[in-house]
Amino acid sequence: MSDNDEMKSEYRFDYSKARPNRFAEEYHRSNSIVNLEADVAEAFPDSASVNEALRFLIRITKTHQTELNHK
Repeated sequence: MSDNDEMKSEYRFDYSKARPNRFAEEYHRSNSIVNLEADVAEAFPDSASVNEALRFLIRITKTHQTELNHK
């Protein structure tokens, strides 16, 4: 380890050129971020198609659950 590899006891940063995070607003608007496996991602070109498929699954599950409860 050389002297350059050691941490200093204090660092002074110049924030005068700092800019707001351009992704912060989008991050706060999104509810969840999910990573899809490659084979699943191939079937869904965008988030709208994923949401459509999941909503369909939710409807089927609720319908099936209701049918089971009424038997």
